[in-house]
Amino acid sequence: MANLKDYLRNFRLNRMHRFLLAILLLLAYLFFVMYKFGAGSGLLIAGLTWSFFVLCTPIADAGIILDFPMRLILKVRMIYSEVGVWVIAISLNLYNFFVMPQIYQKTFILHLFYHILSNPFPYWIIIVLSAFGTYFSLYVGDTLFDLTTEGVDDKIRKQRLKWKIVFFVFLIIFVFILYDFLLNQMGVPLF
Repeated sequence: MANLKDYLRNFRLNRMHRFLLAILLLLAYLFFVMYKFGAGSGLLIAGLTWSFFVLCTPIADAGIILDFPMRLILKVRMIYSEVGVWVIAISLNLYNFFVMPQIYQKTFILHLFYHILSNPFPYWIIIVLSAFGTYFSLYVGDTLFDLTTEGVDDKIRKQRLKWKIVFFVFLIIFVFILYDFLLNQMGVPLF
């Protein structure tokens, strides 16, 4: 029992663990919706749900599934690969919004997403804030990745990084307050 306590106390999710956890959650959700709605609809629902998290959350949570491997394997900065992630997410929604809008009624998240997409003002503010938050979080993430992999011991860069992280925390708090307000306007309380 002591060994388990020591293991849990010392266990930290490193980048690879977080990446594998994200993949595992995506696959679990994919299999669930494929079982519930069929293979074709399930793939589409999973893709649209992924695009919701890309476009409507202020951190690179969904994009990390593509960004992180590209950073490790191809050495492409995550901030650049996220542009491709956003292009894929927007394209997927443009097609489905105009050709198959009924797919957005299959789950609560997609129904909420459809409401956001179909009401540019004020709900596209969520997408704009998410873009800003996502790209800032990736900027900070790329900086952290560079510091941990290059072994840089530059005090000035580390001090700047601390201020970036403080700014990012305040940005996330602001976005969640704004999300709560906008979602309450839609009749969906966040808290």
